[in-house]
Amino acid sequence: MTTTSDEPEAGTVRLVDHVAGELARAGVTHVFGVGGANIEDLYDAVHRGGTVRGVVAKHEFSAVTMADGYARTTGRLGVVAATSGGGAMNLVPGLAEAYASRVPVLALVGQPPTGQDGRGAFQDTSGKGDSFDAREVFGPISRFCARVEDADSLMELLPRALAAAQADPRGPAVLLLPKDVQQARIRLPGRAPAPGEPTSPPAPASDGPASAPDGRTSAPGGPIPAPAHESPKPEWAEPSIPASAESTARLDGAALANVSDILRRADRILVIAGEGVAAADARTELAELARNLGAWVAVTPDAKDVFDNRDPRFAGVAGVMGHANVEDCLRRADVCLLVGTRLPLLARGGLERALAATEVVCLDPERPFVSAAALGGHLRDALRAVTARLPKRPHDCPEHAGPLPTVMAGPASSTARERTVPYPQAVAAVAAALPQDAHVFVDAGNAGAAAIHLLPAPRHGRFVVALGMGGMGYTFGAGIGAALATGRRTYVLAGDGSFFMHGMEVHTAVEYAAPVTFVIFNNNAHAMCAMREEFLQGGVRVDDLFGRTDIAAGVAAAFPSLDVTGAENATQLRDALLRGNTGIGPAFVALDCDPQEVPPFVPFQPFTEATGSPRNADSKENSDERRVVHVG
Repeated sequence: MTTTSDEPEAGTVRLVDHVAGELARAGVTHVFGVGGANIEDLYDAVHRGGTVRGVVAKHEFSAVTMADGYARTTGRLGVVAATSGGGAMNLVPGLAEAYASRVPVLALVGQPPTGQDGRGAFQDTSGKGDSFDAREVFGPISRFCARVEDADSLMELLPRALAAAQADPRGPAVLLLPKDVQQARIRLPGRAPAPGEPTSPPAPASDGPASAPDGRTSAPGGPIPAPAHESPKPEWAEPSIPASAESTARLDGAALANVSDILRRADRILVIAGEGVAAADARTELAELARNLGAWVAVTPDAKDVFDNRDPRFAGVAGVMGHANVEDCLRRADVCLLVGTRLPLLARGGLERALAATEVVCLDPERPFVSAAALGGHLRDALRAVTARLPKRPHDCPEHAGPLPTVMAGPASSTARERTVPYPQAVAAVAAALPQDAHVFVDAGNAGAAAIHLLPAPRHGRFVVALGMGGMGYTFGAGIGAALATGRRTYVLAGDGSFFMHGMEVHTAVEYAAPVTFVIFNNNAHAMCAMREEFLQGGVRVDDLFGRTDIAAGVAAAFPSLDVTGAENATQLRDALLRGNTGIGPAFVALDCDPQEVPPFVPFQPFTEATGSPRNADSKENSDERRVVHVG
């Protein structure tokens, strides 16, 4: 099946041409990455194939986040390609985010030729000759990881990698591709395509791999390929399958009956919905269940778009960047229903006491982090099955305050007020300009907390916050990936700290005319770190406070064709955003904020003097509960 002669044999294709064809067949439209000697053949195949578009990023971390943003906005598999050595290692934090956030990403990672393994090859990570083994690096942050030792083994490993990335729990799959294996020519059964032509699918994979004594796998009766890492599926998790009567029947009957009975008996229910609703494309099912239950609906910080923020049922954001009304509704509820979330710390911070006093039910493919009556399986199927067991009597939810914003402690001096734009005004300007079909990507830090708390999600676009690893700079690549995948205007909201990490991906947006609007909230500091030092460690260290930088002027000088605005007030910010909406490529706006402005972040609230917020109201109950919430 494989040939290595110098003259291409008629009826054969390079292995990389087959890979490019299979990606196209799987619905992939873009491959993101950074080139290099040990991955250049794959990029050549993508270019020659013409169906999948190759996008070159400035850094491999951002290339992964481009694939991540692509996957989160399209529901399809995101693909990243990188070379060996430092290029491969730069993938790690992005793949860790995709792993923690359950985002389906395939990483194709070049390796030195197999004949050089253990012989001092440049960037050798084969595990031989005292080199370290790349599988030991990528294995813990992937659902599947394998080294492709020869062309024949790819026919088994590629389908397995594609399946593993997209099965619950979703996440990255990694294939390590030595250069000579990429270049090997293969003959596919049943046809003889020309070089570069997309190829037919491989023969169906076997029902399951056989296990070797050392943990390696092989098809029955076939050779044992290189060790493959495949994360075990939790016993409790059902397989990810399309919604259907058959798949609904595969839900655990006892768990379904128990959950339905609990909800049927409850008078007041608070739903807390998570990012899993978006991943399962289950917004319609969530809304129908909420109507039939007469429930309030809150969302986790990374899932503002899964329920209409303008709906009368919307209670606000749960957790440490959230709204006091969510805690109030939880205290009044008989049952808290978790949908598409395991309720991690950032989503439950500040709610622990109320959760402990409330019966909790969870619909999610994985077990929650809190004690709950749980129903696993595909989320959309679970929602439909539970709704079918409830009386079809849509009714209004009980009255509630709604997501009233927490009063934020602003700049102390008049000089600071004159020179900076407060977060509430800045976010209001963004809200006034934001198209309702746009995507929004919110980065880490004070600016991110303000946006999560204050900015309503667009009705027909994603509102993405990467809380898996919480890495600064995620949004620059992710926003570009989303914009190129969907063609929609995409907003990136980030602070100066995030910009200085990965903001030069603006160059990628310019090169590919991606419709991304970058909004940089510049407080010339790692301000959240500075506040933690002040509030939690007894004083501010100067390390996290910087001299002023004119980011807009610098970006304008670097990219003369880019629409750049240095906004001095909220009106200028709004006007610049509206102008950017009418363009076909990227736009860039920077504004100055005050590093001492306290964001709506629960761990900081006991240390502020802000008043007027229900959470800080002068009542005995709240004063007794003014305690530090530790996150990170």
